[in-house]
Amino acid sequence: MPSQIQPGRPGNLTPEQEARLREMWSMTLKLFGVAALYPPKDSLTSSPNGMMKPLSRTSTTGESADTIKKKKRFSVFKKDKDKDKDKKRRGSDASSNDKHGQTKAFKVAMASLSGEDIRKAMWDMTKHDHPDGLLLRFLRARKWDVQAALVMMISTMHWRLSEAKVDSDIMLEGEEGMIKAAKGEESAASPKDGEDFMTQIRMGKSFLRGVDKEGRPMCFVRVRLHRQGEQSEASLERFTVYTIETARMFLKPPVDTATIIFDMTDFSLSNMDYTPVKFMIKCFEANYPESLGAVLVHRAPWLFSSIWSIIRGWLDPVVASKIHFTKSQSDLEQFIPKSNIIKELGGEVDWTYKYVEPVPGENNAMKDSARREKLQDERMEMVKQYEEKTMEWVYAYDKSQNVAKEDQLRIANERNEIAADLRDNYWQLDPYVRARSLYDRTGMLKDFTGAPDMDEDERFTTAPATPMKQSLDAKRSMDVTRVNGAA
Repeated sequence: MPSQIQPGRPGNLTPEQEARLREMWSMTLKLFGVAALYPPKDSLTSSPNGMMKPLSRTSTTGESADTIKKKKRFSVFKKDKDKDKDKKRRGSDASSNDKHGQTKAFKVAMASLSGEDIRKAMWDMTKHDHPDGLLLRFLRARKWDVQAALVMMISTMHWRLSEAKVDSDIMLEGEEGMIKAAKGEESAASPKDGEDFMTQIRMGKSFLRGVDKEGRPMCFVRVRLHRQGEQSEASLERFTVYTIETARMFLKPPVDTATIIFDMTDFSLSNMDYTPVKFMIKCFEANYPESLGAVLVHRAPWLFSSIWSIIRGWLDPVVASKIHFTKSQSDLEQFIPKSNIIKELGGEVDWTYKYVEPVPGENNAMKDSARREKLQDERMEMVKQYEEKTMEWVYAYDKSQNVAKEDQLRIANERNEIAADLRDNYWQLDPYVRARSLYDRTGMLKDFTGAPDMDEDERFTTAPATPMKQSLDAKRSMDVTRVNGAA
């Protein structure tokens, strides 16, 4: 596990990078329509002679909040000649890096979604991450071009909210929801999509286990288990997003990326399917930027070389640079500890994937609307505090204001404290907004992150839940190795 924070992450930013982050937060909050609701504190707006200084970031004009929102939201993208020149100097024109049509998606988002819709989508995506960490992913992906990063982020929020419905469907329904869908019960997914989703997760087409040498969670994809046409395209995409989102739950500082191992053992042309490959590429390049640490293609046969020449042409150079081909255990050991290489990859760890079925009633917490709303209200209050403190932080570092260094540091520290509160709040809220997964049932997520364990949830400690807990304990006795230590 790396002990050092990687460059460009919260806690390890250059002054210029931090300035870009403040600029992006300022634009983001204006786009949400809330920036003007958080004017700087009087203690930071007074000059040495006691006179109030003009505000450079926000305005208190006496207009209504609704009027301010409408005017400010669309002003963030007005042409700025100096910034245009700077953009050309840095060679980061967004239009040249838009193969996934994000500019168009951004325009659709701006036309169809309210600032509050986008705001909710962003905070839903943040989950247990540091809010700065989320914005920084987009900034790094767009080489610190703030406007391009914001376009990318808003298009991602549109995709999550309106297209994939990540938080309102995929993670909300989870595995139990797909079992119900397969039975024809009410669901956003069709019976076939539900059945196809469960077929993939039961066979272990892909699964999470262990960490690489950098402490990154690993996702294994057994390519031989895929056959073109066997599962619907909708179920393939749902399963892909579900796996990525579940892997995100395992990220904790200083680790903020994952490793994917494509096991090409027994690969044949019948396993090749370009459609899901293209979808996966778009996911990581457009909607989950800066989330891949490494990709290992293991035991690829010679016939894959012509296929790879096609796929490589679709990849962003940064993503392509993270792909490595391995043949043997010694090759894998360059990236993965020997203790984490399972037998089917040529290692010595005697571990086999086994799917643990959902336990009846494991998602009962999601029916507790009163508790969920209470936690959501608490989270929303923290969000408001963080946004307000962020605008104060933006203002405090405006050179024209001459804010004392100690005040700048105090505000920055207070932001981080609120971010920590948001993280803790998310893990309390998690059982009420995300259906339990295989990795909750086996205890793997708790072992990895310290997230609440199903055994500790009140659903499993009350009298009516006793049979359910016995069922869970029985399933846990199966040979499902947890990810900790030598896992």
